[in-house]
Amino acid sequence: MTTKALADFTAGLRWEDLPPAVARQACLVVLDAVGCAVAAWTEDPDKARLAHEIARLYPASPGAGVIGTACAAAPAFAALANGILVNAADNDDTHKRALLHVGSVVVPTALALAQAHGLSGRAMLLALVAGYEVTVRVGMAVMPTHYRFWHSTATNGTFGAAATAAKALALDAAGTRRALGLAGTQAAGLNTFFESGDMTKSIHPGKAALNGVLSAQLAQLGATSPPGILEHPKGYLAAFSLEPKPEALVAGLGSEWEILQNGFKFFPSILASHSPIQATLALVRRHAIDPARIARITNETYTTVTTHFSSKEVGSVMAARVSVPYCIAVAAVDGALTQAQFAPARIADKLVRQVLARTEVIADPALDRLYPANFPARVTITLDSGEVFQETVMLPKGDPGAPLSETELADKFRENCRGMLDADHTARLRAAILDLAKAETVAELSALLAGPNG
Repeated sequence: MTTKALADFTAGLRWEDLPPAVARQACLVVLDAVGCAVAAWTEDPDKARLAHEIARLYPASPGAGVIGTACAAAPAFAALANGILVNAADNDDTHKRALLHVGSVVVPTALALAQAHGLSGRAMLLALVAGYEVTVRVGMAVMPTHYRFWHSTATNGTFGAAATAAKALALDAAGTRRALGLAGTQAAGLNTFFESGDMTKSIHPGKAALNGVLSAQLAQLGATSPPGILEHPKGYLAAFSLEPKPEALVAGLGSEWEILQNGFKFFPSILASHSPIQATLALVRRHAIDPARIARITNETYTTVTTHFSSKEVGSVMAARVSVPYCIAVAAVDGALTQAQFAPARIADKLVRQVLARTEVIADPALDRLYPANFPARVTITLDSGEVFQETVMLPKGDPGAPLSETELADKFRENCRGMLDADHTARLRAAILDLAKAETVAELSALLAGPNG
């Protein structure tokens, strides 16, 4: 029974079971998530305010912290707040085959319970790894048709958060199995936000983290749940996928570490935009293209981009981040794609809007067959003179096949923290995260996460 196998794995996982590369990668997942959360205060202050204020409604002492504040909240609501913060600027990690942002769910969950229960750094990281492995296996078991309606970070992430929380609370295999059952009956989150660019996209990972903590706490108190929530004929796989793959739940479990397949974003936008952004930047830089002369841009790519990420109605910052046509257009105009390209003034710029109107996304069956092992994009720019330039990118920078170096991850972290923290604070925070495996408690990390006014 696959639910039981995931519960047994989670409850039985020991620090000694983790290869050194897995332990190191867990620290890097924390580093990237924390940097993204800090950046939220500068890049999306409305969401940061929301995260802080919802957590303040549920104070606790001792509790868990909200990144960038001195707030102490009940662990479930601290996890909610931090999940919102990590995802706010859409710069958080992605596991491409499960197609979800694992760090935005498991890091807030592990951190909240480590703070509230005085766990060691190793215990926090071990819980994170357990949750990561569960999350992506559930995701791979229901993809790709799951993504027709469901936001996989919200739905599949709920299982990972429950596994993380169960491990942090030291539940046995039976308790963990009950937690997974409770998680499955709470899993939700619709993809409707791709057009509106509303806040639900970032609320989803936080809510998954909250539900995971709640599931483990209920299980700890003795709550029962369906023992085979994943594989039951009326269970999660049957309900949430047209072609469920139960074998994916246990394939390589405990020997093939999916956390090593984590991708860290190089651009602060939807992952589907990264290959076309790279192709566009290569063309405009190589050929010194004048954006005012662009007659047409086409992005030939895999079908999911056309069905989910191709809206040109970019009336908000998040709507721009999840619009592949917008990302291509602004990259063509500015010759860059950073946080600056998602400022309201850039979104409203007349030339950007002109190029956006001339940008199309087209599904290519041949490229479709290469996905999700690759994230292919063939970008063609046609000028008013009739000149045509074309570039193809198969794997975006940051993908496990084209990974960011630790130096590049450090640079990303520093850039994410720059708006809130000075260089010394940022350096100390980074060191505390990378040394978590040596920390007897997460107290030092917690103090640094509170920010300059903590």
